Amino acid sequence: MLAWLLALPRSVKRLISVCVDLVFLIGALISAYFLTQNGDVASVADIAISFAVALPVTLVIFIKLGLYRAVIRYIGQHALGAVLTGIVSSAFVLALAFAVLGVHDKGNLIFVYAILALISSGGVRLLARMFLVQRNNNHKTRVLIYGAGSSGRQLAHALLNGEQYHPVMFIDDDTTLQRSTILGIPVGSPSQITALIKSKNISRVLLALPSASRARRREVLDALDELPIPVQSIPGMSDLVDGTMRIDELQDVKIEDLLGRDSVAPKSKLMNADIKEKVVMVTGAGGSIGSELCRQIIRYEPTMLVLFELSEFALYNIEQELTALIKRDELEVELVPVMGTVQRQNRLETVMRTFSVNTVYHAAAYKHVPLVEYNVVEGVRNNVFGTWYTAEAAIKAKVDTFVLISTDKAVRPTNVMGASKRLAELVLQALAEHQNTTRFCMVRFGNVLGSSGSVVPLFREQIRKGGPLTVTHKDIIRYFMTIPEAAQLVIQAGAMGKGGDVFVLDMGEPVKIADLARRMIHLMGLEVKDEIHPNGDIEIQYSGLRPGEKLYEELLIGENVRQTDHSRIMAADEVFLSWPEMVHLLARLDQACEEFAVEKIIELIRTAPTEFNYSCATSDLVVRAACDVANASQIAAVALDNLATANKASRLVRKQIA
Repeated sequence: MLAWLLALPRSVKRLISVCVDLVFLIGALISAYFLTQNGDVASVADIAISFAVALPVTLVIFIKLGLYRAVIRYIGQHALGAVLTGIVSSAFVLALAFAVLGVHDKGNLIFVYAILALISSGGVRLLARMFLVQRNNNHKTRVLIYGAGSSGRQLAHALLNGEQYHPVMFIDDDTTLQRSTILGIPVGSPSQITALIKSKNISRVLLALPSASRARRREVLDALDELPIPVQSIPGMSDLVDGTMRIDELQDVKIEDLLGRDSVAPKSKLMNADIKEKVVMVTGAGGSIGSELCRQIIRYEPTMLVLFELSEFALYNIEQELTALIKRDELEVELVPVMGTVQRQNRLETVMRTFSVNTVYHAAAYKHVPLVEYNVVEGVRNNVFGTWYTAEAAIKAKVDTFVLISTDKAVRPTNVMGASKRLAELVLQALAEHQNTTRFCMVRFGNVLGSSGSVVPLFREQIRKGGPLTVTHKDIIRYFMTIPEAAQLVIQAGAMGKGGDVFVLDMGEPVKIADLARRMIHLMGLEVKDEIHPNGDIEIQYSGLRPGEKLYEELLIGENVRQTDHSRIMAADEVFLSWPEMVHLLARLDQACEEFAVEKIIELIRTAPTEFNYSCATSDLVVRAACDVANASQIAAVALDNLATANKASRLVRKQIA
């Protein structure tokens, strides 16, 4: 029956509502008569005439105020206000009609009628709403909201009116809120969470702490780590304020919250120094770091931003995104999307001269360790010679500042990618001593969260697919930093450089990758499958270190490090080659690349002050394939020799027999 009623057309439901109100209003008047008139029948006709006038007026007011357009399930203050206004108007018209007809002493009748009509017409709607909401909540996921502040209340209100989640409890650290009720939802303490999950059949925890510090969110997440249900959070305050996300757009807990380190507010003087009212160029503008550098740069109002990128698709994406940001924030920045490779110096120089570039941020690089191991020559060409050509172009185009995005893998490298980035540093250090046209500096840091090479998106995808999570080694440790913080620090470090500086970013505490994998599994409400928990959900498999991969990354080669004006930026004084020595090394390295002599390339890198510790020259796929071809040819040659010998012996045998 109920399902049939709910399925009726809106026009039919409105007609039913009008009929119900008619019945309630008439019933209220009859009840008021018997409660107040003690069986007096002398004035029944006058009361009926007066009510016949008041009733249409009441219904017209109900209609005009939109009472019959309101959906019962979402009825609110406006609908109840319409009921009150209609009933008061009805009572007023009734009193006026009594006065015209000369009916006296009916004030108690009118009052009781108004009260009964209000209770019946308004109360039945509230009861219907409660019933429908409860019926709807039975099909919704039951959730607990951690945080009963403004954001928590907004989230609860949005979820109550939604179709997916039903908030059954608030949790808050504020003892003054505990044991109270907000929006009809009780507030409990953090110590009750485990018991509440079982007693109230809660399926997930929603964090409503958008303005809390990262350190505070990490404390909360540490406390929730072992819960048998997933933990999600609402968007950050910046996303809510600028309108890019709604408060009920839930998302997985961000890994930066697990790191627990708050970024330091950028210093505007350093951010503006090489950007404001200048022409800025970013190589590798479509990459993880390059694209974030571009987002940060346009906020500080350069006159022009040149996006230099090899990938057409990546260039298109970042150009479209930045155009939308410029339009939205009404910025006066001209975007120049340029396709090109950093391995063509004349193209780079032409672009820099044409647009009178003042500052270059060189983010273009091949950075995936295994892929560079498999493609040694191209990795060296792009990372070493690409940096050299870009730097030479900058000098000839009279660029003021050149900032290289380096990596912690350049410190005592065990892989070609890290060694190539260390060589790129040496090129700029030598150039800084050789000329005084362009100010060169390098910024070295570790992994950034969410980059194309980060383990975090890989782990998320593996968890969604049911596992297993692949970790190279149980003891492997890495430094992590958010992309926006890294980009801001790169810009600020570049502004502090005097020439040839190697800046090192404070990456905080290192993170054990196996522990990160476990925490991600737990926060998605799952259990790690291991020897202790054989019935767990997700297994962690250790695949072994990849070619050239280290257990521990470092940020400094030596002990000569000094603090700068920024608490998160240090400067390192490290050994480098003179420009004549560097040119000689580059010439020999260029020849080795032309000859595709991978082992010679490795030996040349070892002769530089790179502290290169390498033991897997055969990782290059082309070299391995060439070796396989050579081996196959040698085997085939031996086989042919054996076959020829066998044929010769066979002929001799046949001859002897004959």
